[in-house]
Amino acid sequence: MTDIENYMLKLGRQAREASRQIAKASTAQKNAALLAVAEAIDSSREQLMLANEQDMQAGRGKGLDAALLDRLELNAARIDTMIEGLRQVAALDDPVGAISDLKYRPSGIQVGKMRVPLGVIGIIYESRPNVTCEAASLCLKSGNATILRGGSEAIHSNQAIAACIKTGLEAAGLSEHVVQVLDRPDRDAVGLLITMPEFVDVIVPRGGKGLIARISADAKVPVIKHLDGNCHVYIDDKADCEKASLIVINAKTQRYGTCCTLESLLVAEKIAPEVLPDLCAQLLEKGVELRGCEKTRALVAGVDVASEEDWATEYLAPILSINIVADVDAAIHHINTYSSQHTESIVTEDYTRAQQFLREVDSSSVMINASTRFADGFEYGLGAEIGISTDKLHARGPVGLEGLTSQKYIVLGDGHIRQ
Repeated sequence: MTDIENYMLKLGRQAREASRQIAKASTAQKNAALLAVAEAIDSSREQLMLANEQDMQAGRGKGLDAALLDRLELNAARIDTMIEGLRQVAALDDPVGAISDLKYRPSGIQVGKMRVPLGVIGIIYESRPNVTCEAASLCLKSGNATILRGGSEAIHSNQAIAACIKTGLEAAGLSEHVVQVLDRPDRDAVGLLITMPEFVDVIVPRGGKGLIARISADAKVPVIKHLDGNCHVYIDDKADCEKASLIVINAKTQRYGTCCTLESLLVAEKIAPEVLPDLCAQLLEKGVELRGCEKTRALVAGVDVASEEDWATEYLAPILSINIVADVDAAIHHINTYSSQHTESIVTEDYTRAQQFLREVDSSSVMINASTRFADGFEYGLGAEIGISTDKLHARGPVGLEGLTSQKYIVLGDGHIRQ
């Protein structure tokens, strides 16, 4: 057995044992740990900045581009955000132990459901060291142990944060193995982590499409994931044009690089001559490259030809595809054909069509008269999220504390026997 195999086996055993301890920890103990981690981070600012500078220097030496270096950087504001995030998670309701749907049966027993932790969660992510803190806090509050594998480019930053987490766990009387951060960059560690079902109950990958596709293909452990976010807005012919423009501009240009950014715009042909010219002018003024169908190009100058590939593309850039469709049925068909089942929105004043869109669009978030940029755990009131799932089993959409738990049936009786 190789050194890395021994190392991962050790982490797995420690995590499984720690998961049993954290599963029975009280809400007060978990909150105490979170607040103690926040204090440790606050008092370790200098060490965190020094560790991060090591990673930044190494990144510059390897030729990382400006965007990657920006994600890698830990500055004072980002440390403040980490601390605030820990305090916010501590303030959230604890889902563990919550009982729902408790009902009497004809036999006299009561049957209900109780929320329980998943167990051990493996999280694989890239670049941003603040994810170490976010992931640890959500797993801790939801009663799970976690094994965190950050990117090699952030190894010094992640280890510095891990030391603060260890301090907080010990201060609250919890095992340091409740949160374990890999201390070596071996690429084989990922392959081992995702194939240890005896120790790991679920994997959450956070990163590029290539990383997530590889993990989904190779994992022997269930994966909570989304590959990409090809999000749509459909402007119905019963839409308020001013409202539609505000929503589209925000959904596309508020931030270009997020998974809930608008990538494909659909417009009903009856309203297209009224809404598209001015809307496209605003988008072009903001530097957005437009790619459209022939009907769109006939209406608006400066629109390039959209290919079949464009309808299925997540750009993560100032590029937008536009397709004029017959009606709401055609829009729903287009979305269900090309979308990544992430987030879709309809702009309409027609109640019946809005309800049809909600029912028939097969995506993890479906909206009426709202920007797709709202598809976020914080905006949904989850406090924070571990990621977004476009799968249909267990968790779908932004995954917060409740998504990191499962349910078991509970039965309450008083000497009841089955007749």
